[in-house]
Amino acid sequence: MDGIERCDVLIEAGWVVPVVPHGVVLEDHSVALRGDAIVAIGPRDAMRARFQAGDTVSRPCSVLIPGLVNSHTHNPMTLLRGIADDLPLMEWLQGHIWPVEGAVIGPEFVRDGVTLAIAEMLRGGTTCANENYFFPDVQAETYRRFGFRALVGLPVIDFPTAWAKTSDEYFAKAADVHDAWKADALVGATIAPHAPYTVSDANFERVRDFARERDVRVHLHTHETAQEVRDSIAQHGVRPLARLDRLGLVDDRLIAVHMTQLTDEEIALCAERGVCVAHCPESNLKLASGFCPVCRLQRAGVTFGIGTDGCASNNDLDMVGETRTAALLAKAVADDASALDAASALRAATLGGAVTLGLGDRIGSIEPGKQADLALIDLDDIESQPLYHVISQLVYASGRHQVSDVWIAGRRKLRARELVDMDLPAIRANARQWRDRIRQIRTAR
Repeated sequence: MDGIERCDVLIEAGWVVPVVPHGVVLEDHSVALRGDAIVAIGPRDAMRARFQAGDTVSRPCSVLIPGLVNSHTHNPMTLLRGIADDLPLMEWLQGHIWPVEGAVIGPEFVRDGVTLAIAEMLRGGTTCANENYFFPDVQAETYRRFGFRALVGLPVIDFPTAWAKTSDEYFAKAADVHDAWKADALVGATIAPHAPYTVSDANFERVRDFARERDVRVHLHTHETAQEVRDSIAQHGVRPLARLDRLGLVDDRLIAVHMTQLTDEEIALCAERGVCVAHCPESNLKLASGFCPVCRLQRAGVTFGIGTDGCASNNDLDMVGETRTAALLAKAVADDASALDAASALRAATLGGAVTLGLGDRIGSIEPGKQADLALIDLDDIESQPLYHVISQLVYASGRHQVSDVWIAGRRKLRARELVDMDLPAIRANARQWRDRIRQIRTAR
């Protein structure tokens, strides 16, 4: 078999959407994987002749896309799904979420919540998450145990929590977690100050220095609501972004989450400094926080990814649905039916998220040399017929239930809709016992 190359997996799909080049659909193509990486893409027959595969996965009625990247989430809060709905942000946080968290938060809660979230994300084609919660050490261990790609946020907030009691402790623990995981192939870290209204100038300066010294991103909720902006002007004399700028935080390390309240000048500043935005349309809608002007950001050259936020405010981790919402909402906000077209929405959910997280050289597109983070979506369902335009069908008419197979770093995580190496009945039972515990806590209050 002279000239035959070996690969570990050959994925044959009816269509491949590589994301790079933009908007391209490759019909009857295959992707070869070796180890954790993509080694080749080509027409199906040519790839069969070129490669001898250890495993061939043939899905002639499916589309292969890069794994979806959830640019902002609080995955332990999956255990709080639906606990307090239809409330304004601060009432939701202060009156419901924070009191329950105070009663249950700890390593066990974080581990179990992340495990439930991983199962949900995999079944929806998500292969990477940008996490923001307490006990990042437990998060990191859980993501690594299940082979899921993630950045864990190292929390900073100006009041004591179960994770840390003082500012010094927050930063000391952040350094320990960062150092423990900085060389890992799948799990990394950001520094994650909670929000402008919960972090002081002094701690923001420490965040800035931490990020620069360790070359990590700053993962921050900001410009989330009009009230946040008004309060910042009253307390600091300037809008939140201007305050962050004078503290040296408006640069290409900043992942600015939500960003529903933006002037043209602020958008131009973000474009100039290389700020990336994590857009969470469904959470913003549900909490009535406002509308992120993604088309204005896009036209200005600001990179943005799509995030679900946490299940307590969304209430799911469905990146397929989130991408559709982002595309539809963008059109209404811009008053332009051509705004954030399907190909651009898919790019935001894949490569845009990867770039936002600082991982654009590793994931987010199907290119030789990149990590093999991939998802197959079945387009043979009756709900997908007739099929004229693959990317439009993906964004506007597909659901996460159509995701059949998922790989992370070349390892199969979902096979024909079945999770690999995860005990779904046990995860379901564990979620129910948390429901019962939390119900008791709320009843006792």
